[in-house]
Amino acid sequence: MADSRVGSIRVTLSLILALLLAIVPLPQSINAARPHLLLLLLIYWSLSAPQLVGLAAAWICGLALDMLKGTLIGQHALAFLLIAYVTHKFQLRMRLFPIYQQTLMVFALVAIYEGLVFVIDGFKGQAVPNAAHWLPVITSALLWPLLVAAMDTWGRRRR
Repeated sequence: MADSRVGSIRVTLSLILALLLAIVPLPQSINAARPHLLLLLLIYWSLSAPQLVGLAAAWICGLALDMLKGTLIGQHALAFLLIAYVTHKFQLRMRLFPIYQQTLMVFALVAIYEGLVFVIDGFKGQAVPNAAHWLPVITSALLWPLLVAAMDTWGRRRR
């Protein structure tokens, strides 16, 4: 019981921190390549603790991101929900993948997320961005092995 509560506190704190880091202002040159840390953490927790982070958590994180960024309500929530569903569907397989295959899978998931947000922006009538719009997909995939190592180390030290 206590271990579950500590686990849920770790999950909640990491997701809140990622949510806050998503809205921290950065210089425009760096902001274009900002990785989707909240999405990466949702994927990580969906793989590591699927009983704690499910579709409801993805929906809530997406709505919170929509409200904080001032985007169309439900835009990120829908995209997070789709990625969380796919992650939960394949989580038993993905957990067995070596880190380079997980990185490729995360690259694909973040690309799907970015594509869905891109389509929703297109429906809203926003200007079509340039190729730099896809930089966060690359930076997120490059950040994945570091995130997994850091979160696994944090989890081992807590035990």
